[in-house]
Amino acid sequence: MSKLRSVDQKTFRDQVLRSEKPVLVDFWAQWCPPCHQIAPVLAQIADERADKLNVVKLNSDENPQIAANYRVMALPTLALFHRGELIWSVVGARPKHKLLKELDDALLTAV
Repeated sequence: MSKLRSVDQKTFRDQVLRSEKPVLVDFWAQWCPPCHQIAPVLAQIADERADKLNVVKLNSDENPQIAANYRVMALPTLALFHRGELIWSVVGARPKHKLLKELDDALLTAV
């Protein structure tokens, strides 16, 4: 079973902003083909990095206020939060190896 979870307006604060671990948020929508393309990669990362990173999905159509708060203009947008702060974001699908490299670089600068 994948460690990838969904968050929404009610759970975003507790599961993302108050998380002890860094959290990668996938801002996505049902109508977005690249969002579906990257979903299996994010599920793999969620499972492989569960000890040091939480990965969650947030449906931007169902939670427009959160997407607006973080100026999400295109999907998929991946946003990395650490200690309640947005520390890195990227728009668009990426190959797994490239995404992991970017995540690792962002986490190194955040520590």
